[in-house]
Amino acid sequence: MTISKIFDVVVVGGGNAALAAALSAYQAGAHVAILEAAPKSERGGNSRFAGAIFRIPHNGMPAIEPLLHPSAKADAARCKLSPYTREKYEEDMMRTSKGQCNREQMFIMFDHAYETVKWMQELGVKWQLTIGKFFDKKKIMAAEGGGVNMPPGGAMMAMHEGVGLMEDLWAAVEKTNIGVFYSTPAADLITSGDTVLGVKARLQDHETEFLGQVILGCGGFEASPRLRRQYLGEGWDLCIVRGTRFNTGAMMEKALAAGAGAVGHWGGCHASPQDLNAPKVGDLSITDKMSRYTYPYSIMVNLKGERFMDEGENHFGLTYAKTGAAIGRQPDATAFQIFDQKTLYLLEPRYSTATPIVDDTLDGLAKKIGVNVGAFSKTMADFNSATPADAMERFSAFQCDGVSTGNKLAIPKTNWALPINKGPFVAYGVTCGVTFTYGGLKTDVGARVLNNEDMPMPGLWAVGEIAGGFFAFNYPGGAGLTKGAVFGKIAGRAAATRAKELGS
Repeated sequence: MTISKIFDVVVVGGGNAALAAALSAYQAGAHVAILEAAPKSERGGNSRFAGAIFRIPHNGMPAIEPLLHPSAKADAARCKLSPYTREKYEEDMMRTSKGQCNREQMFIMFDHAYETVKWMQELGVKWQLTIGKFFDKKKIMAAEGGGVNMPPGGAMMAMHEGVGLMEDLWAAVEKTNIGVFYSTPAADLITSGDTVLGVKARLQDHETEFLGQVILGCGGFEASPRLRRQYLGEGWDLCIVRGTRFNTGAMMEKALAAGAGAVGHWGGCHASPQDLNAPKVGDLSITDKMSRYTYPYSIMVNLKGERFMDEGENHFGLTYAKTGAAIGRQPDATAFQIFDQKTLYLLEPRYSTATPIVDDTLDGLAKKIGVNVGAFSKTMADFNSATPADAMERFSAFQCDGVSTGNKLAIPKTNWALPINKGPFVAYGVTCGVTFTYGGLKTDVGARVLNNEDMPMPGLWAVGEIAGGFFAFNYPGGAGLTKGAVFGKIAGRAAATRAKELGS
């Protein structure tokens, strides 16, 4: 049995990009439906598990402060924030993607980022600075003399992280007459040639056709072990999934089967360091509290007792999304972050969900964490002897300080290279967790899906993680949510316009 429902715009998905699209279409006068595969209790997609940072170009604190919720403005008075220019953002995007980012779409995101987060503020999203997210504010303020010079890129986030972001956006949806259909996974596109007429949803005892302009905002394929193994390679089928269990890539595959073009880094994904005891798939009682991002102030070793990456290459926000994959390539996809007492005050609050392994000596620590003791001892001795004599005097936690091991080690540490020599010593075990995938549907600057011949597929848009060609190899933290909201807003307005044109 098949039931048909007619709307102007049908949005598939329930996360940040999808709700931006739905709300934008509604404001443009469209009759909108949202198809959320999850039940209401699990709604929100990957966005609900996010740290909810929005990386936008800005002119410093005078531009950011007006966006902040009144309860968050006190932090602005205690922090310094330099401008984050379009040129710097472009540099970060090009470096992290190794030049693979779609530049036209990137510039569209830059053009609309600030107005989009302002629009979200008007919808009810509450913004704050990120200072308390990644550092213990009291400890940092004390160590920095009462004020912090924040890295400008990832300066702003939704209050209460992804949970707060989605509560605010869903509250905005619930103030409208947008039709919301929970536990309603989209199963296929309804097409006539390249033109998309709607989507078919799969329910337990029947199918429902939702007819209208279609916006796919239902995520990548990160929750599918089969597709991870197919596209990402050996071992990825067994890795931790940080986010929702519903992002299986089902509608991505259906769109490709219908003739949509594929684009981007299909062998790449956002993968970050997660606690060794993190759940195998995202748990809403924990959300992102298993992330372990203070590694730039540590050294990381594998089970062989050897370092395997430059922990201090750059601020964690520009390296964490590739660090998970580096850990995943180690034996048993396991590594340990090693700290001494000099930098423990820099641990982000999320480490409170872990049980640290502590010992007064480095050899004792090696035995407790189960790594090769001889190799670990040599690794530590070599690293400590390579650190500069004036490392402590030059150390600056919030800036790339150039405190480096130079060319003394096969794998350098470029910044924050303090010797690990003040016990007791502390270790945290980590593994690889996938957040989202980089390959996806090919879209234009208006978020229209393009077919294999690079022609628009009328009636179909794709926003958020399902759209490829934007990120590759790595990722500047907070750019994904910004991209999703910007293009969601654009797609919603465009879909509503087309619905009106066809109805007139």
